[in-house]
Amino acid sequence: MQDVENLTPPRLPDGEGEPLAFRDDEGEINSAFLRAAADAIDASDTASLLRLVEDFHESEMGDLLEALDTDHRPRLIELLGSNFDFAALTEVDDSVREEILEELETATVAEGVRDLESDDAVTILESLDDEDKAEVLDRLPAIERVALQRSLDYPEDSAGRRMQTEFIAVPPFWTVGQTIDFMRETPDLPETFYEIFVIDPAGHLLGAVALDRLLRSKRPITIEQLMDDEPDRVEATENQEEVARMFERYNLVSAAVVDDAGRLVGVMMVDDIVDVLEEEADADIKQLGGVHSDEELSDTVITTQRSRFPWLFANMCTAIIAANVIGAFSESLEHMVALAVLMPVVASMGGNAGTQTMTVAVRALATRELGRSNAWRIIRREALVGLLNGLVFAVIMGTIAGVWFQAFELGVVMGLALITVLLFAALGGIFVPLTLNRLGVDPAVSSGPFVTSITDIVGFFAFLGIATAWFGL
Repeated sequence: MQDVENLTPPRLPDGEGEPLAFRDDEGEINSAFLRAAADAIDASDTASLLRLVEDFHESEMGDLLEALDTDHRPRLIELLGSNFDFAALTEVDDSVREEILEELETATVAEGVRDLESDDAVTILESLDDEDKAEVLDRLPAIERVALQRSLDYPEDSAGRRMQTEFIAVPPFWTVGQTIDFMRETPDLPETFYEIFVIDPAGHLLGAVALDRLLRSKRPITIEQLMDDEPDRVEATENQEEVARMFERYNLVSAAVVDDAGRLVGVMMVDDIVDVLEEEADADIKQLGGVHSDEELSDTVITTQRSRFPWLFANMCTAIIAANVIGAFSESLEHMVALAVLMPVVASMGGNAGTQTMTVAVRALATRELGRSNAWRIIRREALVGLLNGLVFAVIMGTIAGVWFQAFELGVVMGLALITVLLFAALGGIFVPLTLNRLGVDPAVSSGPFVTSITDIVGFFAFLGIATAWFGL
């Protein structure tokens, strides 16, 4: 936010003179601050609102927008006017951003986008429908419009969508002195950069010079003498997750983005990669829990219900299969009520063991730590872990069951069942993600229902089958 002169910080109601803090001691948004902001918006009190948010970072403004009521969000932006940093809209949930943009005038959005870095501008533009997007682009200067449209033309989740189109590129025959003078005299340099790119007259990437190396070199030296002719580069159409993995593997802070012809079209920065890694991790966690990767806390009840229904339906179908397994042993259950009491223990242990292995496997597949070269070693490891846990819990739960129901044989049955189910849970937790990955299906999306059905069916069948055979029921 811009500094506002002659304004003093807001004061707490108790009159002690302390500034009204945005967050409390636990890191939560201060309810008194939120009420003060809402009151200022209701009263159209721009001066008070500016006092509250004048020192806000874009991320704090995003948190405030999400915490405010729906009607207050666009009104806050209108009241702040040129003091509102539209980069804050990249810090909120997609649904919140879309709701806000629907309420704002096209001219307001165009003016806000004009001052943003290209990657932030693209994030906002892709939240608009085609008609509004075209109208906003038409209001931008031609150079900015062409650069943003080029980014929007690349596939979603590609490097081209994430890249910044602001970069510094010079010809190889320039000297260090010319390059430094160029950067000093050019007003519209990128806000942050770590290297200078070298291109030919057609825009093809020839190399790059790290900023620290440039500043340590003598002025007469040419850029060609300094440049690395094999700079880090990514294709504009490359998936953002693959680019993030490259940054992580080689500890990069930036990389050139080139088109199919090798022309320099942008640059990927480490701050963009942090966002990618966070989004991918968030999506994997949600999908493992049977939640759509796009679901946000700000979504409506109907939207949330619709996104969760398919996985609940799949779980219901697998539960019916498990119920049929139980039904096949109904006579055994009628003769021995203790079996019905102990069944949930077997199912719960198997389900948790399968989920543990599945989570590790899915994450390892996502980070490329698990592949054909080490798959069998990991499978053996997980099988041995499942077997060892099965033996330990067989002793513990077998003893508990035997003492509880005064039946040593029941403890043995319980122990054998736990060994079986924990072993199969471990194997299911590793084989299911591997198989789905081999078939080209995202294991984070589909592993849960399969692993759950395997552990339930094997658990019930093993426990009731062993009990029926042992007791002759």
